[in-house]
Amino acid sequence: MNIVCLDMEGVLTPEIWIAFSEASGIPVLRRTTRDEPDYDKLMKWRIGILKEHGLGLREIQDTIAKIDPLPGAKEFLDELHSITQVVILSDTFEQFAKPLMKKLDWPSIFCNTLEVSENGEITGYKMRCAHSKLTSVKAMQSMGFDTIAAGDSYNDLEMIHASKYGFLFRTTEKIKADYPELPAFEEFNDLLAAIKAVL
Repeated sequence: MNIVCLDMEGVLTPEIWIAFSEASGIPVLRRTTRDEPDYDKLMKWRIGILKEHGLGLREIQDTIAKIDPLPGAKEFLDELHSITQVVILSDTFEQFAKPLMKKLDWPSIFCNTLEVSENGEITGYKMRCAHSKLTSVKAMQSMGFDTIAAGDSYNDLEMIHASKYGFLFRTTEKIKADYPELPAFEEFNDLLAAIKAVL
């Protein structure tokens, strides 16, 4: 019994922080998990930048409202759902993901939550569990699933390596060079074909 586990940002949707960096005119916020493997360090740094500029959840959600899934992402997900079970494993937050999941017809997603003060300031965040993508994949395996995982960033590597089959999708040249054993794809049709081949 198979289940496909997909990252969200960079795989199905644009990177939210990059979009917000452009909308807010704060170039340093372009930094993502493709650049910084330590997610806790990255998020604490982001929260500090937001505080410094007096920006909160509302401003980020205003940007997210204008973001659409990547071209072909919905069709890719629809096709996958017709042949196997699928879950999105993301280190994003419920407050960010919801409008994007609506545009993808509400696929299942496991993600985290932000801590937000009454005035909308992001004060912290709460992860579902440590190593959330790896932990989720192992939990599914303990329930009898063979996992097939795909992602683009450093924080996807644990779930990719732990899965029966793992793929990189639209990743960086550095990650491809560092992990040459992982098949890497740029187009949804190619990733779909690779997944179908191992189901």
